[in-house]
Amino acid sequence: MNFTIRDAKKSDMPQVLNLIKELAVFEEEPDAVEVSITNLEQDGFGAHPAFHCFVAEVNNKVEGIALIYNRYSTWKGKIIHLEDLIVSKAMRGSGLGTALLDAVIKHGHQLGVKRINWEVIDWNDPAIAFYEKKGAKVLRDWDVVHLDESGIKNYIANL
Repeated sequence: MNFTIRDAKKSDMPQVLNLIKELAVFEEEPDAVEVSITNLEQDGFGAHPAFHCFVAEVNNKVEGIALIYNRYSTWKGKIIHLEDLIVSKAMRGSGLGTALLDAVIKHGHQLGVKRINWEVIDWNDPAIAFYEKKGAKVLRDWDVVHLDESGIKNYIANL
């Protein structure tokens, strides 16, 4: 199968959003996606992009994405965060996930980051096995902490 891994373009964002929605369905949260095509276009392609996105393109269709952004570790220094690595259901097992992860790791290496980190949902055994096979450590003794928009508003209201 022929495919191309490349930097995303603004015009890819409708297809990127479709993959994000497909992931939300897979993770049993189909109504959780609030981001819009406009958000993705504005946030990813302005003067100070909030993220960088790689796409896997097959026959002129985006079949996978890897969306990353810069972070800073007080212990390590510059790191990047892989927010999501998504491959369409139809293309899983085709090598697109590996090629996207390869692009992220190469990008991080070129930036000189000290770490690349991401989360994986605890019941996604195929993804966990995939990441561990690639040499990643799944840190099962850490919990992810979120303060959502409502929580932020409540926090501020109680200051």
